[in-house]
Amino acid sequence: MRDDLSFLDGSLPAPLRQDRIVSIVEGAPGLVRTASLAAALGTSEVTVRQDLALLDQEARIRRVRGGAVRRGAGSPERPFEETAVEHQVAKAAIGRAAAAMVRSGECVVLDVGTTPAAVASALVAREDLTDLTVVTNSLTTALALEPAVPRFTVVVTGGTLRPLQHSLVAPFLGAVLPMIAADVVFLGGTGLDVEHGLTNVNLPETEAKRMLADAARRTVVVADGSKFGRAHLGVVRPLEDIDVVVTAEVTADAVAPIRAAGVRVIVADEDGGAAPDGRKSHA
Repeated sequence: MRDDLSFLDGSLPAPLRQDRIVSIVEGAPGLVRTASLAAALGTSEVTVRQDLALLDQEARIRRVRGGAVRRGAGSPERPFEETAVEHQVAKAAIGRAAAAMVRSGECVVLDVGTTPAAVASALVAREDLTDLTVVTNSLTTALALEPAVPRFTVVVTGGTLRPLQHSLVAPFLGAVLPMIAADVVFLGGTGLDVEHGLTNVNLPETEAKRMLADAARRTVVVADGSKFGRAHLGVVRPLEDIDVVVTAEVTADAVAPIRAAGVRVIVADEDGGAAPDGRKSHA
C-alpha cells in the first residue's frame, strides 16, 4: 500500500515525476510556477528545478524564470517571465530615458510588459519626482511602483486578469480610463514597423493598449531593437499617432525609416538619456 502513496510522500521515481511535470505544463495556458509543481508532486522546489533543467535540455518543456511553459504553443505570445530575462541592459537604458521625460505633478499611464516595467523601476529610482500619478493595467508594474508610495499615487485600472502577462484587460478595463486625462502613455508591443506602426501578438491586449493610449495626450513607445521591422496581428497605434519612440540595442538602418516617417526616436544607449521634453540631454 505504501507504493500506492508514493506520489503523496514525494518518492515518485524521477522519470514518472518528470513525465507528470510535462503533462502539467502541457495542459496549462501559460506559466506553471515551480512552487505549484512542487506542491502538486509532493516534492521540494529544489527537485523540481533540477527536473525542469533536465526537461528543458531534452526540449520537452521550456524553463523560464519562476517555472516552466510548454514548447510549441500555438500563439507566438510569450510569458512575461520568459521575455523579462532578454535584452535586460537595453530595457534598463530605455527605462531611464523614458523616465527622464516625466515631470513631478504629471499623470503617467504605463502599459503591460517587461519594457514598461523597466520604466516603472526607473521612475521609482528618480527620488526628485513627487506628486506623480501612475495608472497601469499591469499587476507587475503596480507592485514595482509600490515603494514610491506616497510620493506616487498608483492607480490600477481593474479588468479581467490574463496570467500570461499579469495584465488586466476588457471586460471592465474601460470603467476607469475614460475618467483619466493623462499627460503621457508609455506603450510596449511586439512589433514596430513603418507600414503598421506599433503592433502586438494578442488581440485582448491590443485593445487594452489602444484604450490606454486614448487616455493620454502624448504617446511614447518603449521598445528594444528586436521589435523593429516586425508586424504582428493587432495594430495598436499607427506611426502618425506616436510622438516618440525610445529604444536601445538598435541599428541605424532599423531606426532610419521610423525617423523618416516623422517620429522622434531616442536611442537610449547612444543619446545619453532624454530631458523632460524628450530632447537629448547635454547635462
